[in-house]
Formats: sequence, C-alpha cells, structure tokens
Amino acid sequence: MLPITKKDILRWVLDNIVWFILLLVLISFSAGIRGFAQWGIYRNILYHAVFVGILAIAEALCIISRELDLSVESVLGLATVVTAYLTGSSSDASGLLLNGFLTLGIVLLMGALIGFFNGFLIVKLKISSFIITLSSYLIFRAVGLVITKGHGIFKLRPEVVAVARINVGPVPLLVIIMVFVYTLFYFILTRTQFGRHLYLVGDSREASFNAGIRVNKVLFGVFILSGLLSAFAGWLLAARTNGSSPGIGVGMLFEAFAAVVIGGVSLQGGVGNLTGVFAGAILLSAISTAISILGMPPFYMNIIRGGFIIFAVLVDAIISRIRPRLMR
Repeated sequence: MLPITKKDILRWVLDNIVWFILLLVLISFSAGIRGFAQWGIYRNILYHAVFVGILAIAEALCIISRELDLSVESVLGLATVVTAYLTGSSSDASGLLLNGFLTLGIVLLMGALIGFFNGFLIVKLKISSFIITLSSYLIFRAVGLVITKGHGIFKLRPEVVAVARINVGPVPLLVIIMVFVYTLFYFILTRTQFGRHLYLVGDSREASFNAGIRVNKVLFGVFILSGLLSAFAGWLLAARTNGSSPGIGVGMLFEAFAAVVIGGVSLQGGVGNLTGVFAGAILLSAISTAISILGMPPFYMNIIRGGFIIFAVLVDAIISRIRPRLMR
C-alpha cells in the first residue's frame, strides 16, 4: 500500500472543499440563528434541496461533458404542467384523470424526447449547446403556458400527492428518492463504461475519438439523461405543490448551475463528482432556509447565489492551475 503524501491530502481537500464550506455554514447558522439547530429545520433543508438537487445532476452531466443545458428549468416546468393537466381535477382535461404513475411514464418519455431533440441539433448539426438549449428554454416554458392558458392546475390524484407526503421514519420519501438518484448516478459515473467515457470526452474530444470512444453517442446519452432527470424533478415538484402554476420552477436553473459549480464540477469539463454537487444543493437550501427564518426579503438569495457562483468560478480557476501539479 502506497503511503499517503501531502499532495494526496491536498488533492482530497480540494475535491471536497464544498463539504467544509457546508459544515462551516451549518455550524455558523446553528450557533447564530435562534431555532435553527433542530431536526425539523435540517429536515426542511433536505426536503427543499430535492428538486434543485436532481436538476443539478442533469446540469452536472452536461458540464462534465463540456456542454451546457439551459433548458432543464423549462423541462421541469413543462413536466409539472403535463402532470397536473393529466391528473388534476381542476384541469380542462380533468375527465382523463390518468393514474399518477402512468403520467410519470409519459413525463419521462417527454423529457427523453426533449433531450434527444437537443442532442440531435447539438451533436449532429454541430450547433452550440448554449444556443440550442437557450431556445429550448424559451420554447418549452411557452408550451407550458399554452397548455395551462396562464392558469394554475391543482388537486392532483392522491397517489401523486402521497409521494411528497409520505415519511419513512423521520425522513421524507422525497429526500430518500433524491439520495437514491444521487447514488445511482454516482455509480454510473464511477463504475460504468459510460461514466468513464463521459469524463474522457469532457477532458478531450479529440483524444477520446482517437481512443475509439463513440463521442457522439456519449453526448446524445448526456442530453437524454438531462431531459429525463429534469422531467422527473418536475413530476416530483408537481407532487410537492399538488399542482402547477404558470411560474413554477422559475429560477431553478440558476440554483442548479450554482450547486454544480459550487460542488466542484469544472467548467472546463472532465472534472467533478456528484458528492460535491449534492453538498452544493444542500448548501444553497440551507442559506435559503436561513433567509426565511431571519425574515429577510427573498431577493437576497439571488445576491448570495450570484456571489457563490463568482466565488466558485474563481476557486475553479485556481484549482485548475494547481491540479496538474498535484497529478505529477
């Protein structure tokens, strides 16, 4: 067994720095905010991290591959609309009242098709992922408004709402679902050929192609998975809110992006892990919860998100310079 060196320790600290920040923030809030240090608050932090946390996985996959998906928020919003439209008693299609889990299948298929649509234009037609997914963001947000005619749809079928209300012991089922999804994709990224190829493609397209990796296939898979995860997060959000409203999910793109960057996924591609992204999502949820407890206006959260993104980008730039030395 090789001895642990100072470089190994420093590399581990750099890869997990977000966990130290999260621990420091939680200790500071627990000590400085009355009523913060209790299980109910920590439970709420995890509960409200679910939707952004799953969206962050989708965004992380894209950024690791050195691409970008700006449509995740709109796919989430459209998924909540479709779920509410097909299962809500206040919907124009209330006569359908489809089984909630059948609706989940429909929503996931929709997400996969949107991901395929984005992937085809980006991979086959070689159009910038920024342009394509920004266009998709606008299109699918508008489609959701067309379906609802600008009105909310509520009172979903019981089996949908139950997913957000069931607890397993003291832990909400939604939190368990989020942890399961993170565990699944951690396994995919670290233990499967697709995961290994994803990191290689993000690090160098040319080298990956020369090594026999089917780069286009990997990128197609990334965008399809991004659509699937975003749609799944939308279905869960519909269960949480017992419906859908015109502006549902607005701003979650920026939260997901912030969680990914804060979590240590390099904007240069090929570097990052989901444990850091998980911590980033919880960190943002903790800050949002603290702002609510203190009674501060919610727009302060945007200032903090922006500040964290700038901080994380600066840290990423510094680590990108240090990392090659640590790999020697």
